[in-house]
Amino acid sequence: MDFSFDNLYSEGLHEECGVFGVYSDGSINPAYACYNGLLALQHRGQESCGIAVSDQGVMNYHKDMGLVTEVFNNSILDSLDGQLAVSHVRYSTAGGSVLENAQPLVMRYVKGTLAVAHNGNLTNAVELRRELEQRGAIFQTTIDSEVICYLIARERIHAGSAEKAVMKAVEKLEGAYSLLVMSPRKLIAARDPHGFRPLCIGQVGKSYVFASESAALDACGAKFIRDVEPGEIVVADKHGLKSIMPKKKCNKSLCVFEYIYFARTDSYIDGISVYEARKQAGRILAREFPVEADIVIGVPESGIDAAIGYSEESGIPYEKGIVKNTYIGRTFIKPSQSERMKSVRIKLNPIGDMIRGKRVVVIDDSIVRGTTIDRITNMLRAAGAKEVHMRISSPPFMWPCYYGTDIPSREELIAVNHSIDEICKLSGADTLGYLPADSLDEMLLGKSCGHCDACFSGKYPAATTKLTFKGKERGGMNFKDKENCASKEED
Repeated sequence: MDFSFDNLYSEGLHEECGVFGVYSDGSINPAYACYNGLLALQHRGQESCGIAVSDQGVMNYHKDMGLVTEVFNNSILDSLDGQLAVSHVRYSTAGGSVLENAQPLVMRYVKGTLAVAHNGNLTNAVELRRELEQRGAIFQTTIDSEVICYLIARERIHAGSAEKAVMKAVEKLEGAYSLLVMSPRKLIAARDPHGFRPLCIGQVGKSYVFASESAALDACGAKFIRDVEPGEIVVADKHGLKSIMPKKKCNKSLCVFEYIYFARTDSYIDGISVYEARKQAGRILAREFPVEADIVIGVPESGIDAAIGYSEESGIPYEKGIVKNTYIGRTFIKPSQSERMKSVRIKLNPIGDMIRGKRVVVIDDSIVRGTTIDRITNMLRAAGAKEVHMRISSPPFMWPCYYGTDIPSREELIAVNHSIDEICKLSGADTLGYLPADSLDEMLLGKSCGHCDACFSGKYPAATTKLTFKGKERGGMNFKDKENCASKEED
């Protein structure tokens, strides 16, 4: 596609993806482990996927548009022989849903070959890209991950090792990145100083595995070791694991939406059970918004856990009232409004016998654009529900996200343009209650060491960049001193 800075502004450069990597001593097949890991991370991206391997320093890769089971088969996996691998599932909210933007990105340069898989969004990508282009760089994609590749490759020319090149490169990055970098013989993981996106470490024998979520470690038989710390760089090579910690730390700001929606129920992120956090949200909703009802149901999948918590706290029986078509992807993770709306019509179906004649409390995880709330209510009423009381296990979305979640502008957010009473009327529900924003710490069981709730509060923990595209602001709220957001010193 034709790339310009105007295109970059309009696309917004937001992603939500999953990464998985393996350094194997022979006890695990890297390609097949990545395949299993990507299956466990499929919920994080359904548009494209890929696996890159290094076999004694020679890199090979395969990536394509589609789901993991559509892109890979035994023949392809058998051809990806090697000792190291990085892999990726992608959902594009920017950069275009096209093959050239699929990851991992594999770059050949004067020092050899690099493969990079990235989850997150750089807030200074435009500035970095402009600087690189003015120095002669030619970009093949429209994603910020390629900026990271160029920076690492440029630093590697003078650095004594791949990890030193990564250290120097990430000093220039602002925003969110959970990053896997494969050099010919090393696998390097890096997490931004705020820890916006999750990344963890597992082990199988003397093989090491990195994944966006702990559930993906389970999928390949790896034992969870720990999370990668914010700002940390971890190197896996023939000597084992080596950790490089930053001299200067920021406040941890893990995206709280990971617990509300993105992560799998069976994952643990930064020591907190996603399942327990969602149940706790339901308990809070039951206390804050009690109602007389006959049953509590959840909108699959992430609304179910909160519904169980609501039931436990309120004493109202939990029932499975809505069935999800397993083979339909998540409506929030669709690149266009028309695709989201089409998916809703065929993905959910009520169980009439459970709903008919009942006063129903229905729990959903969020209302972002407001494109589906009336359909859920209407569906329940058509099934015979006497009353529908909607409860939302997140606060109202009021601000865009610049760190990797598909919330690109305030104009798209229903809570910006309507009061809660108005949203309730638009939904067709009898009552509506949101999780209070000041209860997020309680939702995280008092275990959070810091999280980002900027999409609810407008308080951004890391620098954002003020960009304008045809007169519309694309960032710039609540600027922070950039020197306070990331270390500029060499470790």
